This record gives sequence, structure tokens and C-alpha cells, in this order.
Amino acid sequence: MGERPASGPTLTARQPKAVHSALTVLEAVAHLGAGATAREISLELGLPRATAYRLLNLLVQDEYLVRTPDLAGFALGAKVVQLAAVAAGPARLTSAARGVVAEARAALRGGVHVALFVEGRASLVDADPDFPFSDEVRLAREPERFALGRLLRIEQGRGEESARQDFADLGATRQLGELVPGYGCVAVPLRDAAGSLAGAVGFSGPRHRADDPSQVLSVLQPLAVRLGPLVV
Repeated sequence: MGERPASGPTLTARQPKAVHSALTVLEAVAHLGAGATAREISLELGLPRATAYRLLNLLVQDEYLVRTPDLAGFALGAKVVQLAAVAAGPARLTSAARGVVAEARAALRGGVHVALFVEGRASLVDADPDFPFSDEVRLAREPERFALGRLLRIEQGRGEESARQDFADLGATRQLGELVPGYGCVAVPLRDAAGSLAGAVGFSGPRHRADDPSQVLSVLQPLAVRLGPLVV
């Protein structure tokens, strides 16, 4: 008897064309810019309006595109940003910056992570190897769930009241056991030479150290001052 064909997904004759069409839609959105409408995209590509709508809806469902706040247009989504970051290769700290961060890690004995804010997204550039960051993908998609991302949301004018109050009182943001019971995190801003928010340095560890972050902040805040000129 002959061997049975291996099970698994197969491509039909029509699917490669559909994949190509979806990729051209992504290219059109990138070319036209955030807010491109379905009509503009269909005209750009010479696609029937119904076909453009169908492809756009599929790409939104899979998070390659997002709808603009007014729902009238489209913009590139989180998955495209993540793919671009992988293709470009991870950003790396200089040896001088890594040395500064290593001192803080030794002093705090907990997770110390560095993120930069690029094009409105939080990107982890140096995660603590001994205390791994909980979920890098979720940080990009739901930054408000993390102390690091809450700084970004405040800068964007979208921070929750509790995060804004923490920032006013402490110069930092916190997350208190909302993702992992018993654990919390604290983050302080990294600023460029003009004083603009360019990223954040965060600590993650037992929740009591975030409930009373004075000892953590005594290390993180000087770290951010020293680190800023080295990474931004």
C-alpha cells in the first residue's frame, strides 16, 4: 500500500493570490498612511470595493491592521510592528549602559528592565536575564497593564487616574498584583536631552516592594538619570 499523505494545512490554487492581495493591502496602508479609507485603498490597488473591505476586515481581525478611533480609516497594527522589529533586529544597549543597569540589578536583586517608546509603542530593549519579563508581546499590545506602559499612556494623555496619581506622588507608575498575584512592578521615566519621555526603567518583584517603593525608587531614579544620555 502507498503512504498516506501527511495531514495538515494545504494551499489551494486560489489561496496564494489571496495572500498576495492581503500583502498589497498592507503595503497600500503603509504608503497612504494611518487613516487610509477603504475607498482610497481600493482605488490605490484597483481592487473592487467589496474585495478591499473583505481583506481589510480579515487583517483587522488578525491584528495586522487597526481601525482609527473615528472608525473611518485603517492603520498598521501591532503584528506588523512586531514583525518589523524582528526584521530590524533587537535594539541593544551600549556596554556603558549595560554596566549601569547591571549595578542596579545587583542592588535591587529583582527584575530590572529597560524599555524605549518608539512610534507610540513600548519596546523592551534590555530584559533582566535572571528575572525574565512576564510578557513582551502583551506589553506591546496592552501597555496599560504594565508599570512600564503606564508611563507611555500618561504621555499620550490616556493614563488612568490611579496611574496619574502615582506619577504625581512618586514620579513613577506601579502595577500591584494585577497580572500575577503577589507580584508588582514600578517604573520611572527615561528622558532625552530635551526632557521628553523616551522610555522607562522598571522593576518587577514581590508586591510589597511595589506597595512601598521607596527603596526601589532610590535605585531606579538615579539609574534613569545616568542611563538616559546613554540610550536616547
